[in-house]
Amino acid sequence: MCGRYASSRQPDDLIEEFEVVVDRTPAPLAADYNVAPTKEVYAVVERPPSKDSPEPPERQLRVFTWGLVPSWAKDPSIGNRMINARMETVAEKPAFKKAFAVRRCLLPADGYFEWYPTSQTRALGKPVKQPYFIRPADGGVLAMAGLYEIWRDQSLPDDDPHRFRWTCTVLTTQAEDSLGHIHDRMPLMVERDRWGDWLDPRVGGELSLLVPAAPGSLEAYPVSPLVSNVRNNGPELVEPLPLEDALS
Repeated sequence: MCGRYASSRQPDDLIEEFEVVVDRTPAPLAADYNVAPTKEVYAVVERPPSKDSPEPPERQLRVFTWGLVPSWAKDPSIGNRMINARMETVAEKPAFKKAFAVRRCLLPADGYFEWYPTSQTRALGKPVKQPYFIRPADGGVLAMAGLYEIWRDQSLPDDDPHRFRWTCTVLTTQAEDSLGHIHDRMPLMVERDRWGDWLDPRVGGELSLLVPAAPGSLEAYPVSPLVSNVRNNGPELVEPLPLEDALS
C-alpha cells in the first residue's frame, strides 16, 4: 500500500513539470515531508474549462484531500479507508470504477515511505519496523496514478464555497522485484509518455491504461524512525540513515 509520502515541490515547479495550463490551487501548500491520509495534496487533472463547455479538457493543478469519498457516500469519513485502490480491481469496485472511467489524476511526489519488518521484536513479539524512503533514482518527480471524486455536502447551502469536497486515492500495484522485500505493494507510477492518456477524461477506463512503469527507476534507502510519527515533518525525514544505524 501507499500510506505516507513526501511532497516538497511548489506549484510553479509542478506547473512546468506537468505542462499545466491552468493553476486552480487556492494557495501554495507548505512543503510536506510526511504526507498522511486526510491531508491536502497536489493533483494534476484534465477538466473542461467550465461546466458543460464544448472545449477540450485543459490540464489543471488542483488541491485535493487524500482519502476518496465516492459521490454516493452519505458520510465523508469513508474517505479515511479509501486512501488506496488496487490496480487489479479498480475497474470493478463500486467505489472506484466510475472515477477510473473519467476522473483520473496524477499525484506528484518526491517519493514514498514503506516500513520493513526487521528481525528485532518488541515486548509483545511484534517485529520492529525500519522505514524506507523510495524515490526516483534520477531525483525527478514521482507521478503516482490517482483517482478523484467530487462529493457534495448536502448539509451546506448552494452558495457555500465548501459544499464540494474534492478527494483522491492512490492506485497501487505489485511491487517490482527490487522493492518487494520491503513491501509487496507500491504506488502505480505513470511514465511521462502515458500522462496524456491517463489524464484525458475522453479516454474511457480501459485496462490498457493500467501499465506499471518499467522496473529499475527507483531507489530505496533506510530513513529515521521519526517519520513514523505524522507530527514530525521536515527534510531530515528523507535523509538517508547511515547503514550502521539502520535496524536489520
